[in-house]
Amino acid sequence: MTEQTNISQLSAQDAQFLYAQTRTNLTHVMAVYIYDPSSAPGGKVRFKDIIDHMRKRLDVSPMFKRKLYRLPLDIDHPYWVEDEHFDLEAHISHSRLPEPGDWRQFCIQVARHHSKPLDMNRPLWDMYVVEGLDNIPGYAKGSYAILTRIHHSTIDGVSGAHFFAAISDMDAKGTPAIPLPEGGQEANALPTTSEILNRAVNSTVTSPVKLAQALMKFAPAMLSTAQKNLTGGDEKQDSGVPETRFNGAVTPHKMFDAVTFDLNELKKMRLKAEDATINDVVLAICSGALRRYLTKHKELPAESLVAVAPVNARSRSGEESNPGNNISAMTIKIWSDIADPVKRLEAIRDTTKETKAAKSGLSARIMTDLTKHIPGVTMAGVARILTDERFAPKMSNLMVSNVPGPQIQLYMNGAKLTHQYGLAPLAHGMGLFIATPSYNGTISFSIISDRNMMPDIEFFRECIQKAFDDLKDAKASVQKGRPKAKASTAKTAAAPKDASIMYRRVSKTPRKSKADPKTGKAK
Repeated sequence: MTEQTNISQLSAQDAQFLYAQTRTNLTHVMAVYIYDPSSAPGGKVRFKDIIDHMRKRLDVSPMFKRKLYRLPLDIDHPYWVEDEHFDLEAHISHSRLPEPGDWRQFCIQVARHHSKPLDMNRPLWDMYVVEGLDNIPGYAKGSYAILTRIHHSTIDGVSGAHFFAAISDMDAKGTPAIPLPEGGQEANALPTTSEILNRAVNSTVTSPVKLAQALMKFAPAMLSTAQKNLTGGDEKQDSGVPETRFNGAVTPHKMFDAVTFDLNELKKMRLKAEDATINDVVLAICSGALRRYLTKHKELPAESLVAVAPVNARSRSGEESNPGNNISAMTIKIWSDIADPVKRLEAIRDTTKETKAAKSGLSARIMTDLTKHIPGVTMAGVARILTDERFAPKMSNLMVSNVPGPQIQLYMNGAKLTHQYGLAPLAHGMGLFIATPSYNGTISFSIISDRNMMPDIEFFRECIQKAFDDLKDAKASVQKGRPKAKASTAKTAAAPKDASIMYRRVSKTPRKSKADPKTGKAK
């Protein structure tokens, strides 16, 4: 271990997103923010004002000025180094929608920008300002969008939400939404050749030992799972993933669409199934939409579709300010084979219980831990194989990501933030991603898919709207011996006065198991 403290090497999880990137599988994320400039001084925000604002916030994260230093043959994970030629204005560009500037044109512009690769030779982020949104329902006249792309090796959903809060203001006067760091960020230095070689050799030599230790740590859980599988005690937890149009090879051409709902309506919906969460409701809406969409195309499988949901693995508050990735994932049946919206919600609630989530997430947690101890050259080689469309595994039908955002009004340059959407990478074998960021009492369902897989993305947006309406209008099922769910009367904690974000973590107290919706047996 070197004595220098300003050397920053990518973690194994961060590096995976680099190794997995191909021409068709770009691994950056993109946030779309819509601003109403009527609250800004003079009712107008210039492009120069946005650049000046970002110049003042460069110290909120080291990611702004650092670039990759990748080693020959990927003999070890890359390093972050200061970009000696950093130019802020090279990272922020501007354009305007052609007339008439409607929603369809905007979605096409967003999808095209998301489909382009980032410049991997400079800091892995950029901003794209889009004006001319005057004919989009729900947007104020003069509104503009800021499309912010960041490579996934730099940031995950949680640290990304914190990053956005750090560049935002809590009022039109420019008061930072969260406390800004004092002093500048320490520049990341490039290790010497001998230090790089020593680290690479040390990683390669010690990896087998660390790998064995990690396997020993998970051995009891792995043995228990194996015993249940051998004795047939886990038959109802079939992990099979049905074949759908979303399980093919993706192309470089992505599609985007979105719809926004009142978050309070989802809070009311969760009361229709006792102990259901907002995340359960999100999954139920996505499931209902997919059921309608695939039924229209005569492609609905008899078995339930399977979704992957990222889980924040940060252990304590404050870690969200650290760039990089610290996530796990769990695989969830979303019960698309159940027609009744409330029964579907109840089934999802049961499936996402803590005992089930812990068991379903075992493979993901094992892989997250084990990959920390695999040498960079090995991980890079395996990633290239797994991202090849000929060998890509079919792990799920889609991914659904629900990252709670700030529930206060935010501003930038005095302009009011009115809407936000999120876009994420696709992969061979998983060509549908639904991101559901929430903000200031709203939640947006952002749809990202492949042009060949979902050419009629507008229809799928309508399916999401219909699934929302169906669950909203459905009556809670009557269950004997169980009182009807009602809103809690307990006092709620005071909302933070800044944009500090509470992130969803798995609770330490398991919820009680309920009956399987298919068999009626206890889970």
